[in-house]
Amino acid sequence: MRTIVMKRRAVALLGVGVLALSACGGGEGGGGSGSSGASDAGGAEAAPASDRTEVGALTPRIVLAHEGGVTTLDSADGATLGTAEVEGYVRLNPAGDGRHVAVSASDAITMYDTGLLAQGHGDHFHYYVQDPALTGLAIEAPMPGHVVPHGDRTALFADGTGAITLLDPLALAEGDLGVLEETVTESPHHGVAVPLSDGGLLLTQGTEDARSTVQVLDADGEVTAETTDCPGVHGEAAALPTASGDVISLGCENGSVIYRDGEFHKVAIEGDYQRSGNQKGHADSPIVLADHKVEAEPEGGIERPTEIALIDTRDATQKIVDLGSEYWFRSLDRGPNGEALVLTTEGELNILDPETGEMLHEVPVTGEWAEPEQWQEAAPMMAVADGTAFVVDPAAKKLVMVDVASGESYRELELPVVPHEIQVTTGTASGEYEIAPGTDDHEGHDH
Repeated sequence: MRTIVMKRRAVALLGVGVLALSACGGGEGGGGSGSSGASDAGGAEAAPASDRTEVGALTPRIVLAHEGGVTTLDSADGATLGTAEVEGYVRLNPAGDGRHVAVSASDAITMYDTGLLAQGHGDHFHYYVQDPALTGLAIEAPMPGHVVPHGDRTALFADGTGAITLLDPLALAEGDLGVLEETVTESPHHGVAVPLSDGGLLLTQGTEDARSTVQVLDADGEVTAETTDCPGVHGEAAALPTASGDVISLGCENGSVIYRDGEFHKVAIEGDYQRSGNQKGHADSPIVLADHKVEAEPEGGIERPTEIALIDTRDATQKIVDLGSEYWFRSLDRGPNGEALVLTTEGELNILDPETGEMLHEVPVTGEWAEPEQWQEAAPMMAVADGTAFVVDPAAKKLVMVDVASGESYRELELPVVPHEIQVTTGTASGEYEIAPGTDDHEGHDH
């Protein structure tokens, strides 16, 4: 049953909403105050407005998950800005507003305020900073799973119950979870939900034992499209939309499936098995970057691929590129112009043209490494924001910043912790500092 908790606000996020993949382990391993499953207690409140400082520009903040909690660093000099204690294994996902990070741990998803604020005043912005803080804004989510921002909504999926909670991320700055809708799948499973721009919702159906169904619901909760040909469905990414709406790619174990123009389209593969369970899209690119696994029963239980897939959502085809080096699920991301980024075990950041697969840059960033036996363990990873790839080498406790356009490393930071996940916030929903001015009435201002 789909429940409308409150009317969806007719507002747009600052910048362009970009769907971010909440990656899961390569082996499969979630209301406003007072609504079902929501809470405004259980954590420190964000710093009050009086603690804010106005600044001339915002510097991206690096959020690291590690044993015992979350630590935030200033990307300019590596200074520790704040640390929050969190029990259990911590996962990080963008909340959708460019300021908050969704922290998944134990049986809840809690919002973490990174303290970056961009406020539009007519033809310009004012920028503020404050101390980062773990807020009391939380959703009960047994076995918390994927968190997917898309358009002006963010979907939280609880694997343990199949519950889906849709939030308005702009409400977070007001100290409110902004719950818009709550629904639930037919059975609990390791699933995902993607908010659609027309008010609809794409979601998976399945059980703890198997899942192969993807559905699209309209704004009234009616099924308008469905495929049952996506065994082991996992991983989602949004690509350049068409004139008729969103384009979403999902990984399956027999080739990916693409939702486009109101229908599902199957990507043809060679053989019977091909899994692209970790995918990265870009709002301005029709190409989706994905891992490429072809072993149904890999030796030792872990396939270590050297090939990636570049999925063309326009015609449901894919180009396979062999990098000649292994990578893992935390190795994939996209650059500001849609560049395909892959961090390999040789210690290089590969930057590719997504249309052709041509190598644009090979940047040494870490020492050689190997994928750990358990996906929860720390190993090299990255996040991309404001045109920069933030590459972490946990073993060395180092972070290297790479300008994606030029392929040049320009800064290295010492890390105070050994992180296993990273998110970077810029204060804007797009992740890019260049954002369009707001539309607030500027009359009465003298500056």
